Amino acid sequence: MSEDVLIEARDLSVHYPLRGNNLFGPKPVVKAVESINLDIGKGSFFGLVGESGSGKTTLGKALLKAAPITRGTVAYDDGEAKFDLTKLSTKELNEYRKRAQLIFQDPYAALSPRMTVRDIIAEPLEVMGLTSTREETDERVREIAEKCRLNLEHLRRFPHAFSGGQRQRISIARALVSNPQFVVADESVAALDVSIQADVLNLLKEIQQEMGLTFLFISHDLSVVAHICDHVAVMYLGRLVETAPTRELFANPRHPYTKALLSAIPSLDPDDTKQAQKLEGEIPSPTNQPSGCKFHTRCPFVKDICRSNEPVLQHSSGGHEVACHRWEELMTP
Repeated sequence: MSEDVLIEARDLSVHYPLRGNNLFGPKPVVKAVESINLDIGKGSFFGLVGESGSGKTTLGKALLKAAPITRGTVAYDDGEAKFDLTKLSTKELNEYRKRAQLIFQDPYAALSPRMTVRDIIAEPLEVMGLTSTREETDERVREIAEKCRLNLEHLRRFPHAFSGGQRQRISIARALVSNPQFVVADESVAALDVSIQADVLNLLKEIQQEMGLTFLFISHDLSVVAHICDHVAVMYLGRLVETAPTRELFANPRHPYTKALLSAIPSLDPDDTKQAQKLEGEIPSPTNQPSGCKFHTRCPFVKDICRSNEPVLQHSSGGHEVACHRWEELMTP
């Protein structure tokens, strides 16, 4: 594991067996995440994109040890502690919880309506035993509230008194109060208005730089990812199909699925006549996945090899990794 890598996943898979009896064969299994190899660098803002149902949230939960890992390993190394998430004892898991936190998608459902903002933000400190006195807890709560642009008088109020953007800042403060090193932001601005999205994104970037945090930013909005992330991974049906630095990915996409996603970004140029590449059909069922390349049922460039052989991530120039049999051929003018 490189010294610059905080999270290293190897052959990571998360499967969920479905309930019920199948008299004519094995029980169906939802392969939410399958054979993921991923490195997240220390201090990076790592983006994870894909359609709904691609497995983004499940992967984020697996990296937090909040989803059952069926196969593979996840290593965590912040320079002070090293963990293999698949072999954690209860004590080690408690330590990891202090270092890894989650910002939820829905700011309205993520906060208890019966707790004041002060108590919501202070809860991780009290549960994890990170402070020994109420005064110390209050000092830490005030400190992180100020960083998240919350007024001190807000701490005495209940969540119903706040707008969506303010509630999300409360959620961010709760996630950061334990001073973590790794934060998973799961669609954390998707439920907000566009103007509020920009404010929250700028806040996340500012806090990340100030506290030296590592973010996994899960989103389906590529324009948001382009604004805030320095590296991007693209998921399809539980698998990574392409990863690259953000600038490189947007300038030179190599997987047909990535190209289709990028072509769908609206342009502000009234003279832009570029047509979005329409993807036919829906994502296949994760319980009944196609053979070979999982994207071949919707790919306009499919050939026989795509239907029979599943591609693996291949290293290419520009820090790119792409899982496509024909990417070199398709890049040729």
